[in-house]
Amino acid sequence: MISVLINGTSHRVDVDGDTGVLWVLRDVLGMTGTKFGCGAGLCGACTVHIDGKPTRSCITPIETVGVAAITTIEALGGDPVGRQLQKSWLDLEVVQCGYCQSGQLMSATALLAGNPDPNDADIDAAMSGNICRCGTYQRIRAGIKQAAQAIAKARKEG
Repeated sequence: MISVLINGTSHRVDVDGDTGVLWVLRDVLGMTGTKFGCGAGLCGACTVHIDGKPTRSCITPIETVGVAAITTIEALGGDPVGRQLQKSWLDLEVVQCGYCQSGQLMSATALLAGNPDPNDADIDAAMSGNICRCGTYQRIRAGIKQAAQAIAKARKEG
Protein backbone atom coordinates (compact mmCIF):
# COMPACT_ATOMS: atom_id res chain seq x y z
CA MET A 1 0.00 0.00 0.00
CA ILE A 2 1.20 3.46 -0.90
CA SER A 3 -0.09 6.59 0.84
CA VAL A 4 -0.56 9.73 -1.25
CA LEU A 5 -2.07 13.14 -0.63
CA ILE A 6 -4.33 14.19 -3.51
CA ASN A 7 -6.33 17.39 -3.49
CA GLY A 8 -5.94 17.61 0.28
CA THR A 9 -7.22 14.10 0.95
CA SER A 10 -5.02 11.19 1.98
CA HIS A 11 -5.44 7.99 -0.03
CA ARG A 12 -3.96 4.54 0.38
CA VAL A 13 -3.60 2.75 -2.93
CA ASP A 14 -2.65 -0.84 -3.59
CA VAL A 15 -0.42 -0.49 -6.65
CA ASP A 16 3.14 -1.24 -7.66
CA GLY A 17 5.49 1.64 -6.91
CA ASP A 18 6.34 2.10 -10.58
CA THR A 19 2.71 2.71 -11.52
CA GLY A 20 2.34 6.15 -13.07
CA VAL A 21 0.52 8.81 -11.08
CA LEU A 22 -1.89 9.19 -14.03
CA TRP A 23 -3.05 5.60 -13.73
CA VAL A 24 -3.45 5.84 -9.97
CA LEU A 25 -5.62 8.91 -10.47
CA ARG A 26 -7.71 7.56 -13.33
CA ASP A 27 -7.90 3.79 -12.84
CA VAL A 28 -7.60 3.40 -9.08
CA LEU A 29 -9.23 6.56 -7.74
CA GLY A 30 -11.63 7.30 -10.62
CA MET A 31 -10.40 10.88 -11.07
CA THR A 32 -10.70 11.20 -14.83
CA GLY A 33 -10.08 14.93 -15.27
CA THR A 34 -6.38 14.32 -15.86
CA LYS A 35 -6.04 13.01 -19.41
CA PHE A 36 -3.80 10.47 -21.12
CA GLY A 37 -2.22 11.95 -24.22
CA CYS A 38 1.10 10.56 -25.39
CA GLY A 39 2.32 8.43 -22.49
CA ALA A 40 5.81 9.88 -22.83
CA GLY A 41 5.48 13.20 -20.97
CA LEU A 42 5.65 15.21 -24.20
CA CYS A 43 2.14 16.57 -24.76
CA GLY A 44 1.13 17.94 -21.34
CA ALA A 45 -2.41 16.52 -21.27
CA CYS A 46 -1.60 14.64 -18.06
CA THR A 47 -0.20 17.64 -16.16
CA VAL A 48 -0.87 17.78 -12.42
CA HIS A 49 0.86 19.76 -9.69
CA ILE A 50 3.18 18.00 -7.29
CA ASP A 51 3.89 20.45 -4.47
CA GLY A 52 2.79 23.23 -6.82
CA LYS A 53 5.10 22.27 -9.67
CA PRO A 54 3.55 21.21 -12.99
CA THR A 55 4.44 17.55 -13.50
CA ARG A 56 3.69 15.02 -16.23
CA SER A 57 1.75 12.36 -14.37
CA CYS A 58 2.03 9.73 -17.11
CA ILE A 59 5.77 9.31 -16.54
CA THR A 60 5.93 9.98 -12.81
CA PRO A 61 5.97 6.78 -10.73
CA ILE A 62 3.70 6.99 -7.71
CA GLU A 63 6.52 5.84 -5.42
CA THR A 64 8.51 9.00 -6.23
CA VAL A 65 5.79 11.31 -4.91
CA GLY A 66 6.39 10.44 -1.25
CA VAL A 67 4.76 12.98 1.07
CA ALA A 68 4.38 15.63 -1.63
CA ALA A 69 0.91 16.99 -2.32
CA ILE A 70 -0.68 16.18 -5.67
CA THR A 71 -3.22 18.64 -7.05
CA THR A 72 -5.39 17.71 -10.01
CA ILE A 73 -7.79 19.59 -12.26
CA GLU A 74 -10.64 18.47 -9.99
CA ALA A 75 -9.33 20.80 -7.25
CA LEU A 76 -8.37 23.73 -9.46
CA GLY A 77 -11.56 25.68 -8.76
CA GLY A 78 -10.60 25.80 -5.07
CA ASP A 79 -7.48 27.81 -5.93
CA PRO A 80 -8.07 31.55 -6.57
CA VAL A 81 -5.66 31.57 -9.52
CA GLY A 82 -7.11 28.38 -10.94
CA ARG A 83 -10.66 29.66 -10.48
CA GLN A 84 -9.85 32.90 -12.33
CA LEU A 85 -8.19 30.96 -15.16
CA GLN A 86 -11.27 28.76 -15.48
CA LYS A 87 -13.43 31.91 -15.67
CA SER A 88 -11.16 33.46 -18.30
CA TRP A 89 -11.20 30.22 -20.31
CA LEU A 90 -15.01 30.38 -20.37
CA ASP A 91 -15.19 34.13 -21.03
CA LEU A 92 -12.88 33.86 -24.03
CA GLU A 93 -14.14 30.49 -25.24
CA VAL A 94 -10.60 29.13 -25.17
CA VAL A 95 -11.67 25.50 -25.45
CA GLN A 96 -12.33 23.87 -28.77
CA CYS A 97 -12.29 20.08 -28.35
CA GLY A 98 -11.15 20.41 -24.73
CA TYR A 99 -9.01 17.29 -24.46
CA CYS A 100 -5.78 19.10 -23.60
CA GLN A 101 -7.36 21.78 -21.47
CA SER A 102 -6.96 20.22 -18.03
CA GLY A 103 -3.21 20.07 -18.63
CA GLN A 104 -3.22 23.58 -20.11
CA LEU A 105 -5.03 24.96 -17.06
CA MET A 106 -2.69 23.18 -14.64
CA SER A 107 0.38 24.62 -16.39
CA ALA A 108 -1.18 28.09 -16.59
CA THR A 109 -2.05 28.02 -12.88
CA ALA A 110 1.54 27.16 -11.96
CA LEU A 111 2.76 29.96 -14.21
CA LEU A 112 0.54 32.63 -12.62
CA ALA A 113 1.25 31.35 -9.11
CA GLY A 114 4.95 32.01 -9.70
CA ASN A 115 4.71 34.97 -12.09
CA PRO A 116 1.59 37.10 -11.64
CA ASP A 117 2.41 39.38 -14.61
CA PRO A 118 3.84 37.20 -17.38
CA ASN A 119 4.75 38.59 -20.79
CA ASP A 120 4.30 36.65 -24.03
CA ALA A 121 7.74 35.03 -23.76
CA ASP A 122 7.02 33.91 -20.19
CA ILE A 123 3.69 32.42 -21.27
CA ASP A 124 5.22 30.70 -24.29
CA ALA A 125 8.01 29.21 -22.16
CA ALA A 126 5.67 27.97 -19.44
CA MET A 127 3.15 26.54 -21.89
CA SER A 128 5.57 25.14 -24.48
CA GLY A 129 5.21 21.57 -23.25
CA ASN A 130 1.44 21.60 -23.68
CA ILE A 131 0.19 20.61 -27.11
CA CYS A 132 -3.22 21.70 -28.38
CA ARG A 133 -4.18 19.79 -31.50
CA CYS A 134 -6.92 22.35 -32.20
CA GLY A 135 -4.38 25.18 -32.19
CA THR A 136 -6.04 27.42 -29.61
CA TYR A 137 -2.69 28.83 -28.51
CA GLN A 138 -3.68 32.48 -29.07
CA ARG A 139 -6.83 32.03 -26.99
CA ILE A 140 -4.85 30.23 -24.28
CA ARG A 141 -2.40 33.14 -24.13
CA ALA A 142 -5.29 35.63 -24.03
CA GLY A 143 -6.94 33.64 -21.23
CA ILE A 144 -3.76 33.70 -19.17
CA LYS A 145 -3.39 37.46 -19.69
CA GLN A 146 -7.02 38.13 -18.80
CA ALA A 147 -6.73 36.02 -15.64
CA ALA A 148 -3.50 37.79 -14.64
CA GLN A 149 -5.18 41.19 -15.06
CA ALA A 150 -8.26 40.12 -13.06
CA ILE A 151 -6.10 38.71 -10.26
CA ALA A 152 -4.01 41.92 -10.13
CA LYS A 153 -7.17 44.03 -10.01
CA ALA A 154 -8.64 41.90 -7.21
CA ARG A 155 -5.41 42.22 -5.19
CA LYS A 156 -5.47 46.01 -5.53
CA GLU A 157 -9.10 46.17 -4.45
CA GLY A 158 -8.71 43.53 -1.76
